[in-house]
Amino acid sequence: MKVYIKFFTILFLKSFFYVMAIMLSLVFLLNLLSELEFFKNIEVSSYFPLFLSLLNSPSMIFEMFPFIFFITAQLFFIKLFDNNEIDTLKYSGLKNTKILMFLGIISFISGVLAVLIFYNFSSNLKNVYMNLKSPHTNDGKYLAVVTKNGLWIKDLINKKTLIVNSSKIDKNYLIDNFITEFDNDFKVSRNIKSNKIDITNKKWIIHDAIIYEKNKKNISGTLEIDTHFNYETIQSLYSNLSSLSIFELYELRQNYKSLGYSITEVNLQMLKLTSYPIYFFLMTLFSSLLMFRIKYQYNTALKISVGLFLTVIIYYLNNFFVVLGSTERIPLIISVFFPLLLLTIINSFMLERVNER
Repeated sequence: MKVYIKFFTILFLKSFFYVMAIMLSLVFLLNLLSELEFFKNIEVSSYFPLFLSLLNSPSMIFEMFPFIFFITAQLFFIKLFDNNEIDTLKYSGLKNTKILMFLGIISFISGVLAVLIFYNFSSNLKNVYMNLKSPHTNDGKYLAVVTKNGLWIKDLINKKTLIVNSSKIDKNYLIDNFITEFDNDFKVSRNIKSNKIDITNKKWIIHDAIIYEKNKKNISGTLEIDTHFNYETIQSLYSNLSSLSIFELYELRQNYKSLGYSITEVNLQMLKLTSYPIYFFLMTLFSSLLMFRIKYQYNTALKISVGLFLTVIIYYLNNFFVVLGSTERIPLIISVFFPLLLLTIINSFMLERVNER
């Protein structure tokens, strides 16, 4: 049995790294073209887009891992079928279920390692990527972040910079606010204190505003200011969650929760990470069972084409449920795990008489 395990491990790893190399090359090339397009009118070093592409590629590869494992399993069986090694294994008494069990275990363990190690590695690189690229975007002008000290908003409008700090969001209102307004030379022109700001529209209505201007304190019943933000834009302005490690996601969730800020996207990201080992297992099993079904019926190119077609369907089905979850049309746990349940049911039907194939 140890000989079989060694043989399967080497063959599976060879297939995985082959697929991984192809996917990584494609992702890197697409990233590079995107960065070159972005910087075509910006003066930077010729190596800068190349470096950014290297930093951004691992986080994109992480999202593709379930499909990489699907294709890896296909390649694994294609090599077994082409050399008729699968029949040799069968005649030696090794059942197909044993092969499936091995692939399932190795894919599940790989999923755990991918989440605990590769995800944190790729998220750190993504964070560096965003920090390096942000000075060349508008992110430095318009920004909304949540920390343990509350919600912070930076806005540049009408040649004035606004720094807003609020303790929490309550429906369409910012609560306990302090606004510092800077002029074009970045000198403080005035400070505004308010218990409540209506952010339904991008023209904020500041209630019971206290204005500190030129060392004078003025009380204004209601004050209106123009911004680039309203309730919807603030609610959607999450940090790029793929740039946050698991521990940072948990901390962000706690900060959002304490502020009354929507934690839907953070919970969704954490549930997706939790489901990944199961996702890897099911995708590998589905690919393996499919290969047993079409064992000698089609040539290699057609087998791979069928696999790629099915991965696209699974990808869009999964994304469809994720969108339903992120918009809170269905519970998050259903949006993440229902596609996996469907895969489990399909796999269960395909497992029938698998040892006879």
